[in-house]
Amino acid sequence: MITTIIGVLEEGLVYAIMALGVYITYSILDFPDLSVDSTFPLGAAVTAVAIIAGVPPVLTLPLTFLAGAAAGCATGLIHVKLKVRDLLSGIIVMTALYSINLRIAGRANLPIFSQKTIFDGDFAAMLPEALSPYAVPIILFILVVICKIVLDLYLKTKSGYLLRAAGDNEVLVTSLAKDKGSVKILGLAIANGFAALAGCVYCQQKGFFEISTGTGTMVIGLANVIIGTQLFKRVSFMKATTAVIIGSIIYKACVSIALSLGAIHIGRVTISLPITASDLKLATSVLFLIILVLGNRKGKKGKLHA
Repeated sequence: MITTIIGVLEEGLVYAIMALGVYITYSILDFPDLSVDSTFPLGAAVTAVAIIAGVPPVLTLPLTFLAGAAAGCATGLIHVKLKVRDLLSGIIVMTALYSINLRIAGRANLPIFSQKTIFDGDFAAMLPEALSPYAVPIILFILVVICKIVLDLYLKTKSGYLLRAAGDNEVLVTSLAKDKGSVKILGLAIANGFAALAGCVYCQQKGFFEISTGTGTMVIGLANVIIGTQLFKRVSFMKATTAVIIGSIIYKACVSIALSLGAIHIGRVTISLPITASDLKLATSVLFLIILVLGNRKGKKGKLHA
């Protein structure tokens, strides 16, 4: 039981970093950025190659963030400068990054099991002996908190307020003599930076880069954001970034429970559910669909009562 809980926390915290980026594109910019599906493995590819080359694991964190930011800038430039629709811009970059990721890693699967990572470095050695078995979730929690604080502080700056305005009211940004296109590009850069950073942490946690790890990342990120923002939207003292992080953990817990179900007992009738790990993407899609349907119903009820 404890092992399952730790596993859920680890997975939830890794994807929480990525969900913070999706929160920027989905909730703030209202931009359907599908390039996240490839910037996540981009971070993993850069991490694996850098660590094998002897780069200290800690330095791979800012390195992958910059790589993801560059990919986000590419999406933004295609949309803003070349006037390509937002959805198509993300698809173009996502498709191109698939080949770029393979070029960076040199192959579809690149293990780093024998290399040092942030989870077995100097910081992990500093932990008390009683906490050493929980080094991974502790380090992940610290990383997530740092990302959350940095994002919260940024959103309180002038640039952060302009980013919010670009999603809500582009005319306001223009009236302030600011280029709304540049603001969008910056937001996409930050969002994809977080996605690549999550891929970096994922690679070091799992011990390998795999080209297919990004498949469905955007769906997972959206589910995390929607769960968090819907469940805690009435909790006034909770920041949206905190809600997104908690939503990521809840989502992973739901997926874990769904995969652990072997059968459903209704009275004397037993319905077998041959769900295995290979059904993860199916469980993810079904759960995301349920979340969207419930979210839409709540929204309609709220409008009727209003």
